[in-house]
Amino acid sequence: MTIAQRLTDLGIELPKAAAPVASYQPLVVNGAMAYLSGQLPFIDGELVTGKLGADVDLERGQAAARACGLMIVAQLEAAGLLERVERIVKLGGFVASVPEFTDQPKVVNGASDLMAEIFGDAGKHARSAVGVPVLPLNAAVEVDAIIALKGA
Repeated sequence: MTIAQRLTDLGIELPKAAAPVASYQPLVVNGAMAYLSGQLPFIDGELVTGKLGADVDLERGQAAARACGLMIVAQLEAAGLLERVERIVKLGGFVASVPEFTDQPKVVNGASDLMAEIFGDAGKHARSAVGVPVLPLNAAVEVDAIIALKGA
């Protein structure tokens, strides 16, 4: 089964791949590896903003992380690499949060669970989940990725 068919079967519609908001490439391929810049969470075209533990609750944070994961997959599709994914190697999750908030791993599970849902065992990955005081554009979550590609 193709990844495109898997997305259809899961009822997942990918967003339009976001353009960079500064001087960087959203995706760089080097050999058999794809490096994806941090992706921000857009739900229904709106950026999810705020801080976990203040004005964003855990469930909204998880949905934001999932939206970041969808944007990672959208970037792969836009680059024509979706069917070449061999394995999601690593996700880096950044969670804008107040100092007392310690559930960053639960937030980033939104992206991690999505990768396993879409790619099966190849979607299981290494990961970091880090709390930060602020993210670009006041985003609540940002997720980047390192992905191994087939046929390179």
